[in-house]
Amino acid sequence: MTLQLDHGDYADLPRPAGAPGYRDADGGSKAARWRDAVDGRQPYPRVVIDRSITITVSDGTRLRATLVRPANILGQPAKTAFPTVLNVNPYNRAVIDGIDHALHAPAIGQSVKLASSSMKFESGPLGGVSRLARTFGTGLWDVFGINRNLVRSGYTQVIVDVRGTGSSQGRWEILSPREQQDSFEVIDWISKQEWCDGNVGMTGWSYSAINSLQAAGLRPPALKAVFAVEGSEDVVRDIYLTGGMPSAFIPIWMGLVNGLKWLPNPATGVADVLRGDTYRWLRDRVKSPATEIPSLLWGFLTARDTRIFDDPYFDERDPSIENITCPTFTVGAWHDLFGRSATRIYEKLQLEPGRKQMLVADGYHLDPGCDHGSAHHPPRLDVLERAWFDRWLKASDNGVDDYGPVTMEQQNGDWSCGDSFPRAEAQVRRLFLTPEYTGTADHARHDGSLHDSAAPRRRSLRVSPDMRGFASRDLSQVTAGLAIMLGDAYSSDSRFQEEGALSFTSEAVTLPTQISGQMNVRLNVSTTAHEGIWAVTVNDVAPDGTSRVLTNGALTASNRALDPSRSTYTRDGVLIDAVHYLTSARRLPVPPDEPVRIDIDMVPTDAILQPGHRLRVDVYAASLPRYLTIVPDLIKARRRRQQLVLDPDKPSYLTFQTDGDLGADPVPVVSTRRRR
Repeated sequence: MTLQLDHGDYADLPRPAGAPGYRDADGGSKAARWRDAVDGRQPYPRVVIDRSITITVSDGTRLRATLVRPANILGQPAKTAFPTVLNVNPYNRAVIDGIDHALHAPAIGQSVKLASSSMKFESGPLGGVSRLARTFGTGLWDVFGINRNLVRSGYTQVIVDVRGTGSSQGRWEILSPREQQDSFEVIDWISKQEWCDGNVGMTGWSYSAINSLQAAGLRPPALKAVFAVEGSEDVVRDIYLTGGMPSAFIPIWMGLVNGLKWLPNPATGVADVLRGDTYRWLRDRVKSPATEIPSLLWGFLTARDTRIFDDPYFDERDPSIENITCPTFTVGAWHDLFGRSATRIYEKLQLEPGRKQMLVADGYHLDPGCDHGSAHHPPRLDVLERAWFDRWLKASDNGVDDYGPVTMEQQNGDWSCGDSFPRAEAQVRRLFLTPEYTGTADHARHDGSLHDSAAPRRRSLRVSPDMRGFASRDLSQVTAGLAIMLGDAYSSDSRFQEEGALSFTSEAVTLPTQISGQMNVRLNVSTTAHEGIWAVTVNDVAPDGTSRVLTNGALTASNRALDPSRSTYTRDGVLIDAVHYLTSARRLPVPPDEPVRIDIDMVPTDAILQPGHRLRVDVYAASLPRYLTIVPDLIKARRRRQQLVLDPDKPSYLTFQTDGDLGADPVPVVSTRRRR
């Protein structure tokens, strides 16, 4: 594919350092027009909000919704039919109302945005606080909830409580087929209302983004575009059971949503009581007071609930990305809870570039849009959302389909737009883990090398689990980014965590060197028990010794069986993206004291090593609380001693993609593909 540039818009912009062939991510003069359309005077001065909408779906369940319509200066709704943007959300419309009131109350909302935008701390605890605060001025909360400015420009908006949450009746079923059918029926219902012109878009952040992708995969005729911020295409591998290990995030998140579903909506409380809706709402909550939490706990303690493995329960919840036909814009982050998904969604979409777009930041789940709108950064999220819907719901020839289509923030580098991921200039290479001392990781349990050839002789390196993962970027990822407020050890310097690691470091690069795409870490490992628990990070090491995590992965040894139909190989059979079965039936025995080979799938990434920097692979015996171990596996692994066995006949190595050499010879490759 050849990247087509609009030279009138981009010719005078500087090229981002280390990104040959890529253009500036701020979008040029076209994006300036999108921003002006959002920030300028709107056709309608006010909005009118009706929080009492009821939508009865085919099984009789009554879903509750908020309708936001353009209005004149007197607050009277416009009689024109408009395109409609739908958000299906489990976090209770009462919470969304609270956010809306706070951000649009006189002086309060503007003060919050001004204060957050002025926070420019870059390191330490204040750096983390500053980063999270800066999302308030970049349109994220407009995408998440009520977007008054979008409505005033000539849209209607509908926000629906997912069944069993907020004020909606029924039992919360967590992205189930029934919930997906609800979305399909709601879209059809919206398209037939007098205030809708028949064109519907879906938007949302996190759960709502997943819901949007699910609905798009069902192809409702009225759904014409999706703008999804940090959704997932494989929730079990992203966060629920990464490498066969549950995440601490899931029970915390389930507890949050289950708690919020008991909160009545004060805006409609009296009317609901008079209509009898409150009785039905309360009856449904009593029937399922803590949805999925008992089964999750039982599975964690006993492994007797199939949902603690990759079960059909999850298969029917993953969006059918290949079936999506409407234009789809997906936003992600390299250290998001769903870090694998943004790039995989883009890859799976069977759409022309431009009709599909991908934007990925060097961030977390709670900070999408941070610093958007500044020089050489992408437009704000609300600006991109508006431009996307104007293009596909209103047929505006605004050029947003020429933006990107692949917009990425290189870790340790700049933002840029291009036409491919991985970067076209990256080649598949391999570096072997060897025991030779480098003098760069004296703080680690072992200081070894990344080399272009395997270890010359067999050597076993012992590693034990410890608690240092509680002060690491792993913790920040599993807390959706909240832990970055605790300091640099949680975001930009992993040397404390590395004290429990086997570290392997490359030679320093002499030129800017890009790392782009999928990667795989193959390890030859043994354990004295019947289970081994492994976690890996790949880091950028600065000349001053600072070690910054670029990507991570984990696997229990019993889950080492690969699914070749979903894994990615080069034409010559070199594995660069491992996908494991993670089912109970596919688990393999782990013989004590006998080495087995495991492939750890790392989160895809895009990064640049500046001159003088090095690449490092850190191998851990665990990383709590990012990766938890179900109790039966923990019993199998008790009093274990784990070893990385460096064997010239069964080498351990990193397979990755780069435009440099890092001392490695290229791996012969024609192209890459997923086996079918």
